[in-house]
Amino acid sequence: MPLSSLLLFASVYFAAVATPGPGIATLVARVLAHGLKGVGPFIAGYIVGDLVWMSFAATGLSVIAHEFATLFIVLKYAGAAYLIYVAWGLARTPASPEIGNAPVDVVTGWRAFFGSLSLTLGNPKVIVFFLTILPLVLDVGSLPLMSFFEVVATGTLVLSGTLWAYALAADRARGWMRSSRAMMYVRRSMAGVMAGVAVTVATR
Repeated sequence: MPLSSLLLFASVYFAAVATPGPGIATLVARVLAHGLKGVGPFIAGYIVGDLVWMSFAATGLSVIAHEFATLFIVLKYAGAAYLIYVAWGLARTPASPEIGNAPVDVVTGWRAFFGSLSLTLGNPKVIVFFLTILPLVLDVGSLPLMSFFEVVATGTLVLSGTLWAYALAADRARGWMRSSRAMMYVRRSMAGVMAGVAVTVATR
């Protein structure tokens, strides 16, 4: 694939990924409340979810995706339920005199992965990008296999880099909050953000 086409895709994809939405809001809220614990699998779920939609767009399965719209509605509500669950855990986490010793009830591992995966698969922003905007940038339906892998590699690099940048920035901001009272307010505020995102995802 020509480098110019990959750069065009990378630019458009970065603009879509970096624009705050349910995924970014959830990631930032999670890191502000709990730090970087378990954030790797959480980000991996976002990446796999985007790759699933990218594959749908590239293989012409978008029609099948529309036929199984009910499945994605279920996934959307599953993602919203996951956010409510995390928000409830944040709201109930007590403050601690030392941030490093605070009791952290945070979803990690496969639970974190499948939580962000379900959120991504049911995220209207992701669906709109891959099924309507991406085909305007690349003729994904007729890409040779090697070119498709190049797009996948580029997309993975852009998405993972952007999400990790947000996560590290949020963790740095979290480091400035030293008092238990400040962390209590942050956790409860982030719980409110996640609950709001859950409502937004469920009602769109």
